[in-house]
Amino acid sequence: MPTHGRTFLGDPQELSAARRWTRATLDGHPHSDDAALIVTELGTNALAHTASGDGTFHVRLTVSERAITITVTDSGGTETAPEVQHPPLNSTHGRGLALVTALADSVTIQGDDSGRTVTAELRVRADVEEPARCL
Repeated sequence: MPTHGRTFLGDPQELSAARRWTRATLDGHPHSDDAALIVTELGTNALAHTASGDGTFHVRLTVSERAITITVTDSGGTETAPEVQHPPLNSTHGRGLALVTALADSVTIQGDDSGRTVTAELRVRADVEEPARCL
């Protein structure tokens, strides 16, 4: 399975670079837009809530015929683990991880205050063939 990785600086402008890199790496894959959105959301969380905002975050994409696995690893520095939140309707923050869990088939979080990795998997669904018609 091909694996591609890149480290991005802890600068909000790097989020668009991460998104472009993801789309270019997946080059026309049916899930490339969803993967780019997931990278953006997880990268944003890393910058906003961890030491990655003053450091770096790492993105890894693993591509197979069955799935794309996206991992974003932050630089740590926080004791709280990422969790899905339910903010008030008028809130402008707090929906990123909920969006990731809605798009992905699975999401796991590993690590501790020295650095966490969020992994999202997008499974590729086989095309359903039309049954043959009887004549």
